[in-house]
Amino acid sequence: MEFSRLTLQAAAAGIRGGEFSVTELVSACLAAIKEKDGEIRAYLDVFDDVLAEAQRADIEISKSRNLETSGLPPLFGVPVAVKDNILIAGRRCTAGSAMLAGYVASYDATVVEKLRAQGAVIIGKTNMDEFAMGSSTEHSAFGATRNPRDLGRVPGGSSGGSAAAVAGGLATAALGSDTGGSIRQPAALCGIVGMKPTYGAVSRHGLIAMASSLDQIGPMTRTVADARVLYDAIAGPDAFDATAVKEESRIKNQGPGMKDLRIGVPKEYFGAGLDSDVAAAVKKSLEKIEAAGARIEEITLPHSEYALPAYYIIVPSEVSANLARFDGIRYGGIRNQESGIRDLYDMYAKTRAAGFGSEVKRRVMLGAYALSAGYYDAYYLQAQRVRRLIRDDFARAFEKVDVIAGPTTPTPAFMLGERSADPLQMYLADIYTVAVNLAGLPALSMPAGEVTRDGADLPVGLQLIAPWFAEAKLFAAAEEIELLLNAL
Repeated sequence: MEFSRLTLQAAAAGIRGGEFSVTELVSACLAAIKEKDGEIRAYLDVFDDVLAEAQRADIEISKSRNLETSGLPPLFGVPVAVKDNILIAGRRCTAGSAMLAGYVASYDATVVEKLRAQGAVIIGKTNMDEFAMGSSTEHSAFGATRNPRDLGRVPGGSSGGSAAAVAGGLATAALGSDTGGSIRQPAALCGIVGMKPTYGAVSRHGLIAMASSLDQIGPMTRTVADARVLYDAIAGPDAFDATAVKEESRIKNQGPGMKDLRIGVPKEYFGAGLDSDVAAAVKKSLEKIEAAGARIEEITLPHSEYALPAYYIIVPSEVSANLARFDGIRYGGIRNQESGIRDLYDMYAKTRAAGFGSEVKRRVMLGAYALSAGYYDAYYLQAQRVRRLIRDDFARAFEKVDVIAGPTTPTPAFMLGERSADPLQMYLADIYTVAVNLAGLPALSMPAGEVTRDGADLPVGLQLIAPWFAEAKLFAAAEEIELLLNAL
């Protein structure tokens, strides 16, 4: 059995059915990491006590007389990777930055507590763009991650390590975080499923903040059904996060079946900048969905062209505030390595110059400028007004359709280093995903065919967007579509 390719549900069923032990499953995962991760570099840290944890899980299973009905939670014994901006008590948490190279978390994030309650085996921490700022996982202070589908290409970002771990068979599932597409974009480029929940559906307690009004933790898996299981495990209210909504806010209705499903396709998502082969793959998938009985309707999101510029004013503004704490006093040990510090300002300047990478510095400076006297109204306030218009566009669209569909990314995975010198080209990788975060909606990327580049078959992602707190509808539609696309 190829353990490293099992879905989450198949792994859980195999453990319950006695087909293999948790120790065997985790050992196979560790063997795959040892064999492949030297090239892929998905992990920043693989925990040295996971085998002992797996053995304890097997002892717990052995105490049950009936494995099939033992009442084990859905994630029991399943190896899960966690993005390195999510805190795990007693473990390093760097957020991909030299600033936090020596930081050890003192508590578990709420999502980690929930994984532990489910019996998941957390196998390690995955690489990411520094403080989640990037679309390629090249902006990590600890080196770039490579795409398992083509090692010369990026896996996407900022959750590129989590995407590569799942796609490369180095974890059964993973958690990522999504501020402007950082789960969905790497999921699309690596050929897996990535889901960004409604803002407030999953607690952010223990997530190192990038932009607090947009950040969300979500699942990265091999199938839509797996994403649903992992989402259900981590979703829900939290006393430590005032933005985490109560359970009753979630819409339980799964919506119509395929033959009554109304899918809106924004005409703005198929304009200039979309790779022709990606467009063809997405359109082919939509044609199959329509042939199966769904109603495909062209819709308009008139303010979508302003999503990216609004995003890159709001996010740097929040970044400049959130990252002010990294000053060498409360966080960051750079000051201990610097000599000739003259005064407090000099310590701040040298600490941040040494601890932050170029992309982080760029966004901090952009945000400080946008929030400065004389520019706040012209930039930040105006961007927030645009954000409201974008939200209203989606609200009007959902009066007519059940879900919205389109490409996740404008191109397939690009080459390592191809966009490093051109930040604007890098930002365009998120052109179809940032509006979802600005509006606070749930969305999911799933595989929708492949395109060929330089002899490599590269995945294409189909993005599905649902109304606020309608995750049940999103998963139901995506599962039907997944079955359809895999069957044809």
